[in-house]
Amino acid sequence: MKRYLTILAAMLAGTLALTAQTVNGVKVESYTMERSGDFVIVDMNIDLSDLEVKGTEAVVLTPHIVRDSQSVALKSVGVYGRNRHFYYLRNEDKAPTNNKDLTFRRNKTPNMVEYHAVVPFEEWMDGCQLVFERADCGCNNSVVGKEGNILINRFPLEPYKPELIYIRPQAEKTKTRQISGRAYVDFPVNKMAINPSYRNNVVELAKITGTIDSVKADSDITITKLTIKGFASPESPFKNNERLAKGRTEALKKYVENLYHFGEGFITTSYEAEDWAGLERFVENSQLENRDAILEIIRSSEQPDRKEQLIMGKYPADYKYLLINCYPALRHSDYTIEYNVRQYNDVKDIERIMTTAPQKLSLAEFYILAGTYESGSAELNELWEIAVRMYPNDEVANFNAANSAMDKGDYERAIKYLDKAGNSPMVSYSRGCVEVLREDYVAALPYLEDAEKQGVKEATPVIEGISSHWKVTQHKANR
Repeated sequence: MKRYLTILAAMLAGTLALTAQTVNGVKVESYTMERSGDFVIVDMNIDLSDLEVKGTEAVVLTPHIVRDSQSVALKSVGVYGRNRHFYYLRNEDKAPTNNKDLTFRRNKTPNMVEYHAVVPFEEWMDGCQLVFERADCGCNNSVVGKEGNILINRFPLEPYKPELIYIRPQAEKTKTRQISGRAYVDFPVNKMAINPSYRNNVVELAKITGTIDSVKADSDITITKLTIKGFASPESPFKNNERLAKGRTEALKKYVENLYHFGEGFITTSYEAEDWAGLERFVENSQLENRDAILEIIRSSEQPDRKEQLIMGKYPADYKYLLINCYPALRHSDYTIEYNVRQYNDVKDIERIMTTAPQKLSLAEFYILAGTYESGSAELNELWEIAVRMYPNDEVANFNAANSAMDKGDYERAIKYLDKAGNSPMVSYSRGCVEVLREDYVAALPYLEDAEKQGVKEATPVIEGISSHWKVTQHKANR
């Protein structure tokens, strides 16, 4: 809590303090410039003990906030010689200072003036200088000399840049992948034999064989398993649909086995007599007149044959629509090919595969290649984007992509990735880094403290860094 209050105070009042400067006999012994809310505050101790002013002259000391062609003069300190003092008493409109300034007669001037000025903060002041100017005024209010020193070369300090840390993914001992698809193989009514030329079977069977061929043709891949699951639609008795789903799935298995001569047990099958889940999805997204009532029947605990009877009997028009527009799609075969991909150790191989078939790379292999790219480079950022596209639900992939997005300044995208990166201490650290980069140090602190408490050593210098960005210990010059 103590540290939080310190950061909060620093955020509300960013401070920069430096050592003494001398401008022609005037010593600015210590000075501080801070932003507090919508205002800029300048405090300094001005040593006037060595200042000499002739009776006919006046010295005006004025700090200025300057950036490029824009500037604003702060409150002045005027020190008048005896004659000038009385002249300005009679001619106030000609005085180089006014009632908002500090004005002293030379023989009544304190050795040390505690100066304090406040002006509204304007956007152009970000990166400004603080300049201390001395102007010497002679008779007729003419300026006979002017001299200035830069007290602060840049305010505020450059924003703190935290270290972005990438996590090394665990290597996969065996890179197992799978590819899935769906085919709508047609059969004559109540038949279970495969006829490749029947209706659109040439196209549907090619979906399965084409997928197998594309995997088999890759020398980096070894197919390990093929699974097929057959589904029938709900019309006609359940027992008959069960018989058809089982028999047609077995026929498809034999058809594939005859083409490829896979070993015993290579193809495994299962079946579902009636695809009620598919029917539910279709009805849920439909504009059927009795949509909700039909959904209630589908989701009921009634037996499948009874459900069909209720839909057909109560809502014959909707049932007819489903028979034509939905039921054919419920008769399908889902297939999955499992395969192993060889390991890649050479960075040139990894880079080539990343551009041609990134799905074959493991996250650990992406990380190996990342180590050869320059930090912050476009190539590195693109690598992490490809990795997270290949592994969209992987926490490490999302974490590293979040860091890449931060590196590009895309903080909203970084937060979206972190939302899928889990709740580890490193995620807390990265959430803190996002806020630091957005210069919201108050929001960053709880995340960084949480990470630090859980052992993330990188959080400590970030906490210290955002503190020192806004507050530098004030030094006082030796006299």
